[in-house]
Amino acid sequence: MPLRIAVDLDGVLADMHGELARQAEMLFGEAMTSRRVARAGPSTPTPTDPNADPPVPAELPSLEKLQLTSREQRRLWHHVETIENFWETLKEIEPGMLRRLAALATDRRWEVIFLTTRPTSAGATSQVQTQRWLASMGFALPSVYVVRGSRGRIAAALDLDFVIDDRPDNCLDIVVDSKARALLVWREDERLLPAASRRIGIGVVKSFEECLDILAEVDTPSSEQGGFVDRVKRLLGLKESASV
Repeated sequence: MPLRIAVDLDGVLADMHGELARQAEMLFGEAMTSRRVARAGPSTPTPTDPNADPPVPAELPSLEKLQLTSREQRRLWHHVETIENFWETLKEIEPGMLRRLAALATDRRWEVIFLTTRPTSAGATSQVQTQRWLASMGFALPSVYVVRGSRGRIAAALDLDFVIDDRPDNCLDIVVDSKARALLVWREDERLLPAASRRIGIGVVKSFEECLDILAEVDTPSSEQGGFVDRVKRLLGLKESASV
C-alpha cells in the first residue's frame, strides 16, 4: 500500500518566521532588532500581567520565536492581512526539498497532503496562495488543507501513516488521537526538546531532508525480519523506548 503522508508547511518547509521577522522589523524598528539580538539563550516565560492585553487568538500560528508581545503579534497579523498574496512570498527552508518530495511521491506513489493554519491575507485565499507556492517550488497539483482543529483527528479520519510537523504539541496530538506516526522536525537545541517526546513515540529529526531519507527507507522492501511497525521504530530510534 502506498504511504499516506501529511506535511505541515510553516517551520517544516516554508520560512514563515524569517519573513514575519522582516515584516516585524519594518513595523517596530530598532525595538524589534534589539529584542532579537538579546535573545541569546532559551527564552523564559514572562509573568502574567493582570492588566496585559488579551492573548492572541489560538487559531493563529505561534510566533514564540519572535519574542513579540500579544499586542505586537496582533498588529503584525493585521499588517500581514494587508499584504497581497503574502503566503506566496516565503522562502523554502531547505531549498530543493519540495522537488525531492514530489519526485519521491511520484516514484513511490505516495499520497501527500499539506496542512497549515495560515490566516487570510489580501489576494487569493490562503489555500490557493499555498497551492501556488508549492507548485512554484516544484510540487505540482498539491492538496492543501487549512486546519482549524485537531491534527490527530485529521490524521485518524484520513487514515494517514505519517504526519510531519515542527511543533511538539501537534505531534502529541497526532500520537494520542490517531495511529499515524509523528515526525517532529526539531532544528533547535535538543536540550529544549520536551523530554517525553521520544518516550511517547514521536520520531525526532533535525531536517526535512532526514524525514525524506527515513520515509524512503521505510518504503523500500527489506529482507530483514520484522513487520512495518518494527522497521519504523528502528529507523526513528524508537525500538526500545516507544510503547505505541
